[in-house]
Amino acid sequence: MELVYMDGKKEPYTTSEIIAECAEVQHHTITRLVRDNKADFEALGILGFKIHKLDKRGQPKKIYLLNEQQATLLITYLKNTEPVRQFKMNLVKAFFEMRDELSKRYLQRELEKPKRKTLTEAIKSWEKAPKHAYSTLTNLLLKGATGKNKSQLMQERESGNGIDSLTSDELTNYQRLEDMAIAMINLNRGYSEIKELIFKA
Repeated sequence: MELVYMDGKKEPYTTSEIIAECAEVQHHTITRLVRDNKADFEALGILGFKIHKLDKRGQPKKIYLLNEQQATLLITYLKNTEPVRQFKMNLVKAFFEMRDELSKRYLQRELEKPKRKTLTEAIKSWEKAPKHAYSTLTNLLLKGATGKNKSQLMQERESGNGIDSLTSDELTNYQRLEDMAIAMINLNRGYSEIKELIFKA
């Protein structure tokens, strides 16, 4: 089970539901702690939540979205049982790994920007360019790097655009494919040849 997720703004978070499950505490106990100490949590950031509708019976379930500081505060309010202690260690590790991934992602994204400019310039002078060449190639590169197009990535990862939703490893692969596409465009190859090469790579 993943303990930490990303939102569209790239801030790592966990949920009250994950904390309850991993700490072996009832979810209503966790949500009561959040409600009873709401001012403390709001002092550490926006206290987000989402509503999960249950089956046809019962009230909808409110699940809090907690940033790293809020999650850390919440687990200090729990009794230090063995499951809670183990979860604290796992949660700290998960937030650290997510921050590390964010740093790598940021670096890869900065490295990608000049390539994006080079690709744009190559497309401008591409004699065999298809209609909507820029978006068509971006979708091709995303599909080659992840198996999904821009729309699928944006929906699945709740991102404003496809490239920003990529992991650092996916971005590295995307850049490799982007280099190939730029070289093929500069050789004035057709889209179908580029597509074939991208999916072989």
